[in-house]
Amino acid sequence: MAKPPVVADLVWTEGLRFDATSARIKTVVDGDSNAGPSPVQMLVLGLAGCMAADVVDIVRKGRHPLAGFSVHIVAERAQETPARLVGARLHFRVRGEVPAAAVDRAITLSREKYCSVWHSLRQDIDLTTTFDVTA
Repeated sequence: MAKPPVVADLVWTEGLRFDATSARIKTVVDGDSNAGPSPVQMLVLGLAGCMAADVVDIVRKGRHPLAGFSVHIVAERAQETPARLVGARLHFRVRGEVPAAAVDRAITLSREKYCSVWHSLRQDIDLTTTFDVTA
């Protein structure tokens, strides 16, 4: 079954601020990063969120006892306009009796197959991942 298109509407409210709606989700996009995330912050959140959702889903489908999970991302930008993303480092923190090999496999599958956000970005972005597992 084909995935439906993603539809969003942004309405300018003031300054560089927009009310954004997509499906039933409402948020604020703010070019000044005051009332909400900027467009670039949304992109970085999207990449981290996409990979995080994949990793959690894959680990849970492997029936591993996931007790906690977080991801930290640092995204580097080019210094010249348009200041695009040129690199991203993600560090996944997994809590529970999850084998390191299962986490590594989940991250690899997300990066190579499932993360639609990553596959929508330029592939010359330097993407590195690390993880740790604690009981």
